[in-house]
Amino acid sequence: MYVHRLKTNSKVIGMKQTLKALENEEVEVLYVAKDAQDEVTTRHIELAASQQIPVVYIDTMEELGSVCDVEVKTATAALIK
Repeated sequence: MYVHRLKTNSKVIGMKQTLKALENEEVEVLYVAKDAQDEVTTRHIELAASQQIPVVYIDTMEELGSVCDVEVKTATAALIK
């Protein structure tokens, strides 16, 4: 539902950039790869929940990277408000 927006809307890609955007309350939707390590994504998911931000799970880090138009695997990404 929100995945197509990653190609056209403002976004951040990667753990550090996504976490920073979450901390600054700039995130509209959080994307998390299901195969990413829990210790990598837990903080992101907790922050999203506390801010009532929808979390969309993508099957693999490779697929999330592809949807974001980057050539690397990606654990997290986010649409920016």
